[in-house]
Amino acid sequence: MRPITLSMSAFGPFAGTQEIDFRKLGRNPLFLLNGPTGAGKTTILDAICFALYGKSTGDEREAAQMRCDLADEALLTEVRFEFELGDKHYKIRRVPEQARLKKSGDGYTQQKPEAQLSLVNDDGSEELLVPAKVSEANSQIEMLTGLDADQFRQVMVLPQGKFRQLLMADSKEREKIFSQLFQTHIYRKIEDSLKTQAASIRTQALEQKNIREGILQSADLTEQSELSDELAQLSAQLEQALEQKQQTEAQYSSANKEYEAAKVLADDFNQQAVLKTSLSALNKQKASISEKQTRLDHAKAAQAIEAFDTAKVQRFNEAKQASLAQSQGEAELSTAQQNLKKAQQQLEQMPEKEAQVAQAQEQLLSLQNFKPLIQELEKLKQQQTAAQTKLDSQAEQGKGLKQQLAELASSKAALSEQLTSSRQLAETQADKQRLLGQAQQFLEQADALAKLNQQLNDNNAEVEQSAEQGKQLKAHYEQAQQQANQVQLTWHQGQAAIMAQRLQTGDACPVCGSTAHPQLAVSQHALPSESDVEQARNNEQVARDKLEEARQHYKTLKTKQSEWLGQQQNFSQLLGDKAATSVQQLRAELDAAQQALAAAQQAHSLSKQQQQQLEQTEQTEKRLQTQVEQARELYQQTKSQLDVLQGQRESAEQNLPEKYQQLSILEEAINLQQQQVEQLKASIAAINQQHNTAREDLSAKQSAATAAKQALQLAQQALSEAQAKFSEHLAKSSFANESAFNMALISDDEMAELAKELELYHSDLTKVSAQLEQLKAKLKGKKQQDLDGLAQALSELFEQKDLADTQWNKLNNRQLSLLDIQNKLNQADKNAQSLAEQYQVVGTLADVANGQTGNKVSLQRFVLSVLLDDVLLQASQRLSIMSKGRYQLIRKEQRAKGNKASGLELEVEDSYTSKVRSVATLSGGESFMAALAMALGLSDVVQAYAGGIKLDTLFIDEGFGSLDQESLDLAIRTLVDLQSAGRMVGVISHVSEMKEQITSRIDVLKHSSGSTTHLHLP
Repeated sequence: MRPITLSMSAFGPFAGTQEIDFRKLGRNPLFLLNGPTGAGKTTILDAICFALYGKSTGDEREAAQMRCDLADEALLTEVRFEFELGDKHYKIRRVPEQARLKKSGDGYTQQKPEAQLSLVNDDGSEELLVPAKVSEANSQIEMLTGLDADQFRQVMVLPQGKFRQLLMADSKEREKIFSQLFQTHIYRKIEDSLKTQAASIRTQALEQKNIREGILQSADLTEQSELSDELAQLSAQLEQALEQKQQTEAQYSSANKEYEAAKVLADDFNQQAVLKTSLSALNKQKASISEKQTRLDHAKAAQAIEAFDTAKVQRFNEAKQASLAQSQGEAELSTAQQNLKKAQQQLEQMPEKEAQVAQAQEQLLSLQNFKPLIQELEKLKQQQTAAQTKLDSQAEQGKGLKQQLAELASSKAALSEQLTSSRQLAETQADKQRLLGQAQQFLEQADALAKLNQQLNDNNAEVEQSAEQGKQLKAHYEQAQQQANQVQLTWHQGQAAIMAQRLQTGDACPVCGSTAHPQLAVSQHALPSESDVEQARNNEQVARDKLEEARQHYKTLKTKQSEWLGQQQNFSQLLGDKAATSVQQLRAELDAAQQALAAAQQAHSLSKQQQQQLEQTEQTEKRLQTQVEQARELYQQTKSQLDVLQGQRESAEQNLPEKYQQLSILEEAINLQQQQVEQLKASIAAINQQHNTAREDLSAKQSAATAAKQALQLAQQALSEAQAKFSEHLAKSSFANESAFNMALISDDEMAELAKELELYHSDLTKVSAQLEQLKAKLKGKKQQDLDGLAQALSELFEQKDLADTQWNKLNNRQLSLLDIQNKLNQADKNAQSLAEQYQVVGTLADVANGQTGNKVSLQRFVLSVLLDDVLLQASQRLSIMSKGRYQLIRKEQRAKGNKASGLELEVEDSYTSKVRSVATLSGGESFMAALAMALGLSDVVQAYAGGIKLDTLFIDEGFGSLDQESLDLAIRTLVDLQSAGRMVGVISHVSEMKEQITSRIDVLKHSSGSTTHLHLP
């Protein structure tokens, strides 16, 4: 990652917007961040880290606390950062949560945090990767850089006071950082994959063992030898049962054929009797059928002349309807003539109504002219009331300001007296301070002895409590172990019952293969699942671990007790016999001195506060006097405005009639007058419309009456013609008169029903006669048999056959079940052998890869230890130069105590003493050099590996002040070499020699209105 530009607005101490263009420093610069304390040097690194991850380099401040207090309220706090990653160019903008001015209206609104990330293409166009969401931007940055915020601070930024963190990290933390930097997650995946495979094989082996036991238990067997013995016995029994089964089946088949033949003969005799009965019933219906035939013939003859009768009836109805229409037309014509006469009378009254409309409109216009005058009067009244209210308020405000001035004068005098008294009390502070330095060493020794005594008392109680807890945990472990054994035993015993619970009617048994389940296995206890067994074993392991932890804690307490007893003896000898009396007296004197000093310090602090209060009171007094003068001027202006409004109101009231000076009364009068005008106009329009309608209606009714008369004449002529045609055809038919014709008429549905009924009768008669003749020929010479006797004999033979089948099936199913169990046992043995062979390979690999053998070093930690050796080789070269050949960093290869991760701890080799010791023993300056060398070596090695993370930039915040002149020169020379190798290095330091030797600088200037930046180039 290489910075390009950084822009900060209202961020930290920067009140305005400051932009830093790192390109002006050169491609691979070594530059200094220079400025006084508190100017904002570290804030520049905070801004870079915040832009990327939303956090500062030291992580002491939240994002919402980064706004500058001196910034303009309209300026939003934000950071914009452009940077390179390899050949890619990115921009990111981040806004923390803050209160900002509303875009419209007064007040503030809460600005939510935002983050936008863009990819800048070669042509300058931008591709938005993250539009606004902070979490998405954080994830995208971690994916691009390969580092999270903590790792970025440890390998690319050495923050102030944090440069020892990477150096002092333990194996677990360093493994996390290095695995991210070198992308060694594949080795962790290999470890997890092997571990998962080994666990899966162990589970499968346990399942195979349980399945084998369950197979034997489902057949009520305990050993495989019992299976072979039972199979031998079943062979002879099965042969005898098969012979009996075949004999009973033959006897049953013969008897069943004889019974079926007797059933067929009995059915034929029964059918013959039924047919005779049906034929007798059909013969009895002949007279009725003859009558229906005659009725059908008459109906067909009447149907031939029915059309002429229908036409006659239709013409009669039409003539009757035309007569009614003529009568109705004449009545409507008379009514229309009367309506027209009334409309003409009303039309003659139109001039009088038009005159009334004109008069009403003039009155309405007069009322409407009063409305603007009333509105102006109401406006003047409101302005007069508002002016009076404002005048009263200003008068009251003036009284309040005068009262405040009087109170401030009294407060000012009291503060002056208090300030004089506080200054006199504060002068004794120096004398009281000297009392606190007496007998400090003696008290420290006495406090140490008292602390040891208290620790011993607490330790004795804790030892007793730990012993009691150990007894309880031991009992809990024994109980958990017993419960786990019981659950395991119940699980083995209940496998057959578990399999029986899953069987459904018709399903094949997984043990014997039978679809019949006459006696399912049932457990006498609640059946535990495999997870219950595993949970019980886990509970046992947890109880064992807690017991072991309690034992170790008890040993640790006993060791501490021995150490503290020795220290107690040493302090007691040092203080002597009179320690208690001396300590008590000295403490009393020390308490008195401290109380006096506290009172003096409080007085000194109080005098400063009182001086500030006095100055604030004087400023407030001046401000109130100015407000009093302004209030007097405003009161006079408002009073003059009120007098003008009173005159305007009186003038407006004279131009209005007294009864219309209220707007509501005027509007009511206008509405009534408008209604009267509209009513008159509506009345005129109704009269005109009524006259026109009456004339049109009279014309229509005259035409309708003429048409109705003509229609009646035509209908009477058509009726005469239809009656003549019907009489002519009736005379030619077989009917004696019209009454006989009407009686013969029936509907088409009735005719169809009669025809269908006659056809069905003749069909049934023919069919029954033919079937009866066929059965008489078939049954000639035959007799019925005893069906009940034959059925009883067949039932007895079926019971014998079913008993033989049941016996054979029972033996056969048992044999098939045992043979299937034998095959499953053989297959289970083969599976168990195969799993054992697999686990011998996979289990061994899993133990080695996960660090369960030897030095307890996992595969990924082994790979990282090799990479760490490369890092330490590069780091030691630089550390050796900076320490003048004294120190080298090496990896600790001894295994850590207990279960603590090991393999990545660091030690330092001291060539002066020829000893290896912990890096924690280095001094502040030595630690800084070691951390700097470690960071530079890590940068070299990470970039040397293909696909590694690009660490092109390093920022160092302080630490150089702990180096002597010679070490400082060596450190600067190292940074210059790093710059020459193609890195950007930024340094924050107050050391003057750094400013002299590093000519490229970013100066941070501190002002009362906020800090600014200035780029200084050589």
